[in-house]
Amino acid sequence: MKTTDMVVTPMGVRFMGRVFPCTLGRAGVVAAEAKREGDGGTPAGVHRIVGCLYRPDRLARPCDWAVPIRPGDLWCDDPKDEDYNLMVRAPFRANHETLRRADPLYDIVLILDWNWPRAERGRGSGIFVHAWRKPGHPTAGCVALAPAALRWIVPRIGYETRVVVPDTLA
Repeated sequence: MKTTDMVVTPMGVRFMGRVFPCTLGRAGVVAAEAKREGDGGTPAGVHRIVGCLYRPDRLARPCDWAVPIRPGDLWCDDPKDEDYNLMVRAPFRANHETLRRADPLYDIVLILDWNWPRAERGRGSGIFVHAWRKPGHPTAGCVALAPAALRWIVPRIGYETRVVVPDTLA
């Protein structure tokens, strides 16, 4: 592991010498080969950060490579659709998740390379790093942090930064 990695530990996410409390999927960490759509597991592995999204109506651009979340931005989580595990636009008939949420969970979103860019259908979609609902409240499989932690971390991420989820947490 590198000092620039965000490493999930039993104490939280370690990054640049600091540890930030986090929450994971309701099913905990699952082995990469066992990950399935809707299982609630956070996949073990070393994940690259391939994008950053943010709500421009709620906060300033958190880093120079962040892309604004617009009304109608969605994420396809339907394994039967050709756009599975990709950002799509409304109107969209297949099952999806709304990225521009009423709550602050997706005010800043780091997109991980889990099952991307060529998704294997049913292996899981949309593994993100985003704000938590509240401390200790599990996600659907993502890594979630306090909003203030995300605002501190995101401007310090470099091209080489990865999110490391050890399988020893499984």
